[in-house]
Amino acid sequence: MTDGTRTLAEARAWAGTGTRLFLDAVADLDEAGFSADSVLPGWTRKHLAAHVAANADALCNLVHWAATGEETPMYASVDERAEGIAKGPGMSADELRSWLAGSARRLAEGLDELTEGQWRSKVVTAQGRTVPATELPWMRSREACVHAVDLGTGVSFAGLPAGFLTALADEIGAKRGLTELPDGPLPEVTAWLAGRPHTLTGAPALGPWL
Repeated sequence: MTDGTRTLAEARAWAGTGTRLFLDAVADLDEAGFSADSVLPGWTRKHLAAHVAANADALCNLVHWAATGEETPMYASVDERAEGIAKGPGMSADELRSWLAGSARRLAEGLDELTEGQWRSKVVTAQGRTVPATELPWMRSREACVHAVDLGTGVSFAGLPAGFLTALADEIGAKRGLTELPDGPLPEVTAWLAGRPHTLTGAPALGPWL
């Protein structure tokens, strides 16, 4: 299964890589380290961890939808996503690590159980897009990989899989309507496209993506 730029197997592998990078990055953080600012303005690492954990829970809802046909939105209300992020700072480091690991495991197990037909089932994202379930691993890989960098603990775009960077750059470039990209290494160009810190010279500022 493929969308033309990536296969389902590739997206699943990238989701696994991003999840491992994120979990490894927070494995040894103490309370002070977890409460420190992330790369995202206004977000601590606890906000970011809560967001990534809640994202896995939300994607589990779409896996359930694909597996059963029972309409199960990612979030029960428009406020649920923000509420999940906001509760992060009130949780301990160990509570957040447990939530991150548990939600990631449930999502991986749910994806493992989907049949070929269920992978083709249509679900609706939080943004209102109707997509096949094959899109879910790609959605997870973006969240896990990019936010592993956002933690600011040493993971960089250069440490992400090259295939993932290519697919991400293609997607963001298309969504931003860009016909020309600055010259530079793929990780730096992708960081620039995502509105993250980069080393490119003379590239115009872009707002955060994701």
